[in-house]
Amino acid sequence: MRLPGYGGRLFQRYGIYLALLLEIVVFSALSDRFLTYENQVNVFRQISINAIIAAGMTYVILTGGIDLSVGSIVALSGVVVASLLKLEGIALPLRIPLAILGGLSIGALSGLFGGAVIVRFRIPPFIATLAMMTIARGLAFLYTGGRPIWGLPREFDFIGRGHLLGGLLSRIHPNLGTVIPFPIVIMLAVYLAAHLMLTHSTFGRYVYAIGGNEEAARLSGINTQRVKLTVYVLSGLAAALSGVILASRLGSGQPNSGMMFELDAIAAVVVGGTSLTGGKGSITGTFVGALIIGELNNGLNLLGVDPYLQKVILGGVILLAVLLDQLSKEE
Repeated sequence: MRLPGYGGRLFQRYGIYLALLLEIVVFSALSDRFLTYENQVNVFRQISINAIIAAGMTYVILTGGIDLSVGSIVALSGVVVASLLKLEGIALPLRIPLAILGGLSIGALSGLFGGAVIVRFRIPPFIATLAMMTIARGLAFLYTGGRPIWGLPREFDFIGRGHLLGGLLSRIHPNLGTVIPFPIVIMLAVYLAAHLMLTHSTFGRYVYAIGGNEEAARLSGINTQRVKLTVYVLSGLAAALSGVILASRLGSGQPNSGMMFELDAIAAVVVGGTSLTGGKGSITGTFVGALIIGELNNGLNLLGVDPYLQKVILGGVILLAVLLDQLSKEE
């Protein structure tokens, strides 16, 4: 079985957008609360952390790899940020950016380590990042003694719970104070940067080339090891940024946070049309994939659908996305 020629190509290019539109139309008809501004802002805020992780994951999967360590990196970076924020003797205006930089550095180093194992020893990405997932999670628990780190400065809350220009706009009208939650701003900035780098840089072309045919890319002069190492660093960095946002949202560093986040990120990438074998996909597709999953979860919650049934439906959506990817390859 295969998708028809022109119709199949048209569906591959615009199918996820049509699916998102159809989803919005259906849930809007079933619930009058679904398409309200407040609810849609809530959806975007809810998907922000997973979407940022998925942006980094897109680069990895485009090269034909996978990164199972991102959920654990979220936890490790979050507890590192929280512990640095608790340090005494450093002025708070300086302590916050230093703590954030520390958390991001942990993510980048974790990605660097995992990527180095993959490219240097040719260990399959699934195995290498599975090991890194366990290592990072263990380090998070060792670092905290298995206990959350509480009592973070209130000024740090803005990253995960603040609103852009909220205080200023609320003076004009009370409802304007929650116009743009800051995590959404961060998410959109990440996607803009990731999209531009993937579509308007030599590095982005190399990523696609490696995913399409790594050996041909190597023979054409591309330093495939360096590019693959970089994409794992980017993935670790994206996970760490999500860890910072999550720590701010929770008001604490939790060593058990980020559980199953890697699967949620992979789901967003796959639903967004990126091929698990690499070489095909886009950052915009991943964003739409994350939005499809977010809107689906939100709509089902509004309709009072059993949470266990929701998991079944979500699994079916992911399976359908993979099936369509396989059918497109047979064309």
